[in-house]
Amino acid sequence: MGKKKGTSKADAADDVLQTLEDFTSKENWDKFFTLRGSDDSFEWYAEWPQLRDSLLPLLRASSPSSSSSGSLQILVPGCGNSRLSEHLYDAGLRDVTNVDFSKVVISDMLRRNIRSRPEMRWRVMDITKMQLGDESFDTVLDKGALDALMEPEVGTKLGSQYLSEAKRVLKPGGKFICLTLAESHVLALLFSSFRFGWKLTVHSISQKRSSLKTFMVVAEKEKSTVLHEITSSFDLLSLGRNDAQGSGMCEALESENEIRRDCNNGSDLLYSHEDLILGVKGDLAELTGGRRVKFTLGSNFSYRAVLLDAQKQTEPFVYHCGVFLVPKTRAHEWLLCSEEGQWQVVESSRAARLIMVYLDSSHNGVSMEDIQNDLSPMVTQLAPRNDDEAARIPYMMASDGIKKRNTIHEVTSSLTGEVVVEDVVYESSSSNTGGLSPSADLAFRRLVFKRTEYLIQSEALLVEDGEIVDESQTEKTKTASQSKRKGNKKRNQETSGPIMKVSHDYLASSYHAGIISGFTLVSSYLKKSESSGKMVKTVIIGLGAGLLPMFLHGCFPFFDIEAVELDPVMLDVGKDYFGFTQTDRLKVHIADGIKYIRDVTNPESSSEKASDAVSKTEITSSNNAEGSTCPDILIIDVDSADSSGGLTCPASEFIEETFLLSVKRALPQHGLFVVNLVSRSQSVKDMVVSRMKKVFDRLFSLQLEEEDDVNVVLFGLCSESVIGESDIPESAVILEELLKCQRLETKQSIIDSTNKLKCWK
Repeated sequence: MGKKKGTSKADAADDVLQTLEDFTSKENWDKFFTLRGSDDSFEWYAEWPQLRDSLLPLLRASSPSSSSSGSLQILVPGCGNSRLSEHLYDAGLRDVTNVDFSKVVISDMLRRNIRSRPEMRWRVMDITKMQLGDESFDTVLDKGALDALMEPEVGTKLGSQYLSEAKRVLKPGGKFICLTLAESHVLALLFSSFRFGWKLTVHSISQKRSSLKTFMVVAEKEKSTVLHEITSSFDLLSLGRNDAQGSGMCEALESENEIRRDCNNGSDLLYSHEDLILGVKGDLAELTGGRRVKFTLGSNFSYRAVLLDAQKQTEPFVYHCGVFLVPKTRAHEWLLCSEEGQWQVVESSRAARLIMVYLDSSHNGVSMEDIQNDLSPMVTQLAPRNDDEAARIPYMMASDGIKKRNTIHEVTSSLTGEVVVEDVVYESSSSNTGGLSPSADLAFRRLVFKRTEYLIQSEALLVEDGEIVDESQTEKTKTASQSKRKGNKKRNQETSGPIMKVSHDYLASSYHAGIISGFTLVSSYLKKSESSGKMVKTVIIGLGAGLLPMFLHGCFPFFDIEAVELDPVMLDVGKDYFGFTQTDRLKVHIADGIKYIRDVTNPESSSEKASDAVSKTEITSSNNAEGSTCPDILIIDVDSADSSGGLTCPASEFIEETFLLSVKRALPQHGLFVVNLVSRSQSVKDMVVSRMKKVFDRLFSLQLEEEDDVNVVLFGLCSESVIGESDIPESAVILEELLKCQRLETKQSIIDSTNKLKCWK
């Protein structure tokens, strides 16, 4: 439709309204009300004739709480220039306070009513931060204010803040009356915000001319913590039969009532901070061992959180209450997102009550100080009673312990996602230097996948001309490389000054030492192979940065090594940044590890079905022939793309029974199968051990408890006669003789690890 000639101010204001993109902008509303003028009211949704019959009986049925006037005290937030308050006043409800953040509209409305309705009050105020007393109104009457705040681009932050304020200013027994178009995202917030301590009823307002229905949601404030189902004054089936708006309301009501029924039947629920303060999960002032409650809280920012009361007290608590902040990059980690893992965090925190707060993308760019200041008042309300009034509530956060960090390279792979190569210096080097001087600022190069940023895929010691690099001697090199990387995010090795190289005869990762220590289990066979000049074929599934293959290549000259890697980007990263090179006895295959093993060791196995798998007693080694392509040692060292189930390494496909059976068929009688298992879930570890015990004739394990994620290296043998636990010390001596390792401290760490080998079967 084109504009008519002689456009009025009201028409111009309507044009502004049509193009008003941000309904939360005070400036936009000032402009709208200025154009519209004081005498031309603008009604959201229903007009007074449609509202009167439903609204007045509801208001008059409310018993005003004790007040100086003895009349019903009504608050109209976001009043605009609607005549709703004037109609209420004229109907005898004169104790009305109107607030809006537009100075223009409040000035206009005050001038329009000061003589004819002198008792009515008008105040300029942000409805998300109202300067009004607690429990000061009998009714909060919202006509479109919540809808206006719930812009999809803005999210729920403003709406949540406003509803918290509305609940705060209501007296016990008071009513929050919300007139809304009932969009799904509005109802989701509205229904979930009025659960415990509220009784909700939904009404439909009949409208003669508008195609849009107006709904009236009434929330009555109770002192009890009963969770009621939402009732309605209309037939849900007839309402949702003819239009999408009514159908949406029906779906929202049924969905919310299902949540409420489940909660009343004992199901878990995401509570609000206000619910907890109300007492829906008991008296928070008292500690209740084993209590775990998921909830949301927010002031300037919104957070997901879990409250946990320590299950048992084995030793005195250090803190009566503590806060543990979980960064977005670690929120999916099993330790931090699963119930079992969270209890481990509680135990290590030494806090009687721990509140775990999860940060997300909305907190990007916000300082930890601002987050702590935002959380502090709310956390104080959630703390248990403590006789020591001066006791502080500490804020803890998972730290990576890095003193210096220098990003060397970043690349995005279609298979792995974002990959980062970084040089780091730890805050304390003594725990991971394996006998090296802890006083030096030792530099390490690390490979990290953003999808599991907390897990270091590969780590190597950096050396200069064969010596350990002291980071303090390489500042000039680092500065020069940083300036080069601005253009291509790639380190330029042709810089002046010391060149930092990866040491391939040092194992920075203790689990690599653990893997090699397991070679003790087949050391007799390895000794015979070396003596006879026979090559030992070793297959490693998962290249990483190539550090384990390079170490084996240097320390076991009689090993013929093949690494299998699915992602070609990893091979490039290994060559360019970790000094990985291929030789006549170290090759890389870009292939799927599971398919590679099945095809290379037994081409016919790829067509076998899982249902054809025979029991372990029927599995025999048929690959002992001279010149066989089957591996003598098979190592699985791959991470899982999804660790939310508690399994960080390996990917779940590599511990499926069908794959384990294929491995058992492929390996010779003297063969060794090695799995690097990373999980904090005892149930997951038990499951993997159970599967491997079922398949292999002898199973050993080596647990590395000092790791950030608990590493357990599992070793499967294909014959019970290969070795017993009592034979390990003697076999370790043989392994020590075979190891051609220049660094004595590295050799010693491997041999020391053999003492941790445990026989499961």
